[in-house]
Amino acid sequence: MIHSLFLINSSGDIFLEKHWKSVVSRSVCDYFFEAQERATEAENVPPVIPTPHHYLLSVYRHKIFFVAVIQTEVPPLFVIEFLHRVVDTFQDYFGVCSEPVIKDNVVVVYEVLEEMLDNGFPLATESNILKELIKPPTILRTVVNTITGSTNVGDQLPTGQLSVVPWRRTGVKYTNNEAYFDVIEEIDAIIDKSGSTITAEIQGVIDACVKLTGMPDLTLSFMNPRLLDDVSFHPCVRFKRWESERILSFIPPDGNFRLLSYHVSAQNLVAIPVYVKHNISFRDSSSLGRFEITVGPKQTMGKTIEGVIVTSQMPKGVLNMSLTPSQGTHTFDPVTKMLSWDVGKINPQKLPSLKGTMSLQAGASKPDENPTINLHFKIQQLAISEGLSYLLLLLCGTHVSLLQSAPVSG
Repeated sequence: MIHSLFLINSSGDIFLEKHWKSVVSRSVCDYFFEAQERATEAENVPPVIPTPHHYLLSVYRHKIFFVAVIQTEVPPLFVIEFLHRVVDTFQDYFGVCSEPVIKDNVVVVYEVLEEMLDNGFPLATESNILKELIKPPTILRTVVNTITGSTNVGDQLPTGQLSVVPWRRTGVKYTNNEAYFDVIEEIDAIIDKSGSTITAEIQGVIDACVKLTGMPDLTLSFMNPRLLDDVSFHPCVRFKRWESERILSFIPPDGNFRLLSYHVSAQNLVAIPVYVKHNISFRDSSSLGRFEITVGPKQTMGKTIEGVIVTSQMPKGVLNMSLTPSQGTHTFDPVTKMLSWDVGKINPQKLPSLKGTMSLQAGASKPDENPTINLHFKIQQLAISEGLSYLLLLLCGTHVSLLQSAPVSG
């Protein structure tokens, strides 16, 4: 399926390549570089690029392009999902996935890629199995390997590789049995100047950290599972039971994994937890304009809104801005016309505001419309979608302490 994999940095340099079937020349990446030049941003490079003899499928993460080369038509999402799994595996092994880290651990990288694909077809993609096959690098293991000439390859075949549950190794034992579930939701919403929601949707994931003895069988249910659309599960989930009962039943992997991702598109069920009051005015007969915005919490159930960043693309006629924030710091780039205000945490007792004037180009006409305001924020321990407000966990044969947390960002 996959013949070759090329890792390309943001400068367009190929710093790592791996071939499974036949060796594909680096010149095939010229088609990718042409598409990269036509794209305005790195995220806009087409994920699928056809060439006369190959197909190039790529993902862009951590300022690195992961480009897979195939010769026959295959489901594109299958290859793209595998590339994302490669990135996640690198993160799990090295802590971060960056060009310097990959170069420093190039031997482990090649060993891991060799196990993840067999003759171009996915073989072992679960982190538990890979860590038994290839030991994660540590300072002590690196020193020992340098002195003895040994490698990170394991001596024995992973116990779960030949099991009906390949994602979990056998013989797991813990003194304290724990399971942690993080509900992480991102809100994408468009709100008009009167505060009414034009469109809103939620992209969410449930990340789990399970440390349980033996072979536990878990059942997870939601208050309103019908809200969840486009649900994508970890292979451990029994899909037939979800289809019939809308209940998650699974034998979890050991350690960290992503249980599922979902989408909530019902506009009336998405409560926007923040609001923005603004007063932006331009005058025809004056070279000055007025700018004033205030950010405040709404329907947060007492939770603190943090990591607030406000950005706005100002019109081309704005030469400069003289603003005073009541909280945080702000910057304005006269070239790109981008205003950025790093608010931080919102104190409900004293709402943060940004006020001042704008210097306009002399003789320029008044802008047809006010600029859009983009707001990014985070809320810990709050689930916006009502379907994930409560989680129920049932276990067979063991005791577990459950912690539910729900970071929300927008």
